[in-house]
Amino acid sequence: MKFIIRQMLPSDWGQVKEIYEEGIKTKNATFETMAPSYEKWMGSAHPGCHLIVEEDFQVLAWAKVLYTSSRPVYAGVGEVSIYVHPKAKGRGIGKQLLLELIRVSEQHGFWTLKAVIFPENEASIRLHKKCGFRVVGKHEKMGELDGVWRDNIVLEKRSDEVGIDK
Repeated sequence: MKFIIRQMLPSDWGQVKEIYEEGIKTKNATFETMAPSYEKWMGSAHPGCHLIVEEDFQVLAWAKVLYTSSRPVYAGVGEVSIYVHPKAKGRGIGKQLLLELIRVSEQHGFWTLKAVIFPENEASIRLHKKCGFRVVGKHEKMGELDGVWRDNIVLEKRSDEVGIDK
């Protein structure tokens, strides 16, 4: 069966959480050390910009756009988060999912998406670049994980469809 990309449903939470926890274990995906509650998870992201990849009723990947600010001037700026299950990597799922998330985010008025990625997560940086993101900077010693201060690479993608100066 071919995989499909669709909106996340509450019933997907268990599998989405499992994929997130696999990312946490790598120590190269997030500063978080444990997954949040479903309510906190959904509260941090735009409800229309939370997608999953499904194949044979299994969630293989998820992506969402997180709010970056409550200030109206930044209403069209979001932060991308994308995770692919380790067993599903190498199939092009991440690229198709990220491209769809970009498309859906534009439908919801997002003109800029950013990604904040550990420099060691080279695969994620490559994925974002393939999908039109560009490196705009580096946050040095942005946060501490297991007693080590870690940097973040900051990438962004400006919409060709949304915004005043296309």
